[in-house]
Amino acid sequence: MKCTVIGGGIIGLSSAYFLQESGWDVTIIDKGDLSDNCSYGNAGYVCPSHFVPMATPGIVKQGLKWMLNAQSPFYVKPRLSMDLIDWGLKFIRSANAAHVERSAVPLRDIAVLSKGWYETWLRQPEFDFAYEQKGLLDLFQSEANALHAHHTVEKALELGLDAEYLNAEQVQAMEPQTKLNIRGAVYFKCDAHLYPNKLMHNLLAYLRSKSNVTFVPGQEVEGIEKEQGKIKRVKTRQGVYETDMLVIATGSWSREMAALVDVKLPMAAGRGYSITYEDAPYKLNHPAILMEGRVAITPMDGNKIRFGGTMEITSLNAPPDMNRVKGILRSVKNFLPEYDIPLPPKEQVWFGYRPCSADGLPYIGRLKRIDNCILATGHSMLGLSLGAGTGKLVSELVNGQALSMDITPFAPERF
Repeated sequence: MKCTVIGGGIIGLSSAYFLQESGWDVTIIDKGDLSDNCSYGNAGYVCPSHFVPMATPGIVKQGLKWMLNAQSPFYVKPRLSMDLIDWGLKFIRSANAAHVERSAVPLRDIAVLSKGWYETWLRQPEFDFAYEQKGLLDLFQSEANALHAHHTVEKALELGLDAEYLNAEQVQAMEPQTKLNIRGAVYFKCDAHLYPNKLMHNLLAYLRSKSNVTFVPGQEVEGIEKEQGKIKRVKTRQGVYETDMLVIATGSWSREMAALVDVKLPMAAGRGYSITYEDAPYKLNHPAILMEGRVAITPMDGNKIRFGGTMEITSLNAPPDMNRVKGILRSVKNFLPEYDIPLPPKEQVWFGYRPCSADGLPYIGRLKRIDNCILATGHSMLGLSLGAGTGKLVSELVNGQALSMDITPFAPERF
């Protein structure tokens, strides 16, 4: 039996891993060369702590304020696009307390599932991706966020996650080599991190060693042919690929791909930026998020540190905006006043597009009208964290097995 996976990011490769393990002949089609997609430049968090979706009360009002600031953490680039307007209206309707409450358990469950599989992969000799369980520090400066932090700890503990409220002195003791300008932190001991580049290289090498996996890089899917309600062929400009099952895991390009199977998928591309230094003077013992600045800092792979952030809702062909990088470095300097990081040249800055659903939850599931098509996309900033778990769920869907968790909240056609 043949399964075609469109998309060679962490979701697509994780799906291919579990599918080939269960006996499928897997073909992975990607429009790029699989060397630099959004799965490479992220913060590397494996974070059950992220049980709050992007669509939260107050984010719309805050976003409108930030639109006046070119260096702000969240920015929607104004443009006339009906797809963007549709996504925005659905996002606004989702940004409420009831949605946040409903989302906590499914986001926790898929993150815990994914974390377990990353740890399982590490027991295989083919995998070594600098995985560390050091937790995650959510650093904050304001009194409002201090109050919010107390509520977050309470909710985390209610969900069975290991979290603790720390004052500034307790956090400073954990980072004695770096002066911190903070009021305190939430310490999520349940979180881990890894080096995304190594993970992606591990998965690619592992899958390339398998006789039942075929890679088709550099080919963009232009058509999907159906017969009697089932997908039979995937067409690119260079070839036609017969298939018994199709998995669409094309990240920020999934709206266009879903349209080929007659599904309207609310999706926006949220561009993020990161800078990675090797053997730099900037040292942290623990991964950290700067809450007011929405910046992630990750020490990784022994001698590296990565600074990343911003959510820039823009078109997929917009040129990179170095103001976003200036905003990241400004926030780092605000929280870590001894860090004098010069603005790097543009060629040293990584950027990629995160697939943002209209409610902050991923799209994972079978399509209603096409039984042999599964969508796995829309993970926003959690693609790597939820990658292995999503791949396992995709395999279970394909094979008609009992699911590891309830994925009803992730239904692709819920809108």
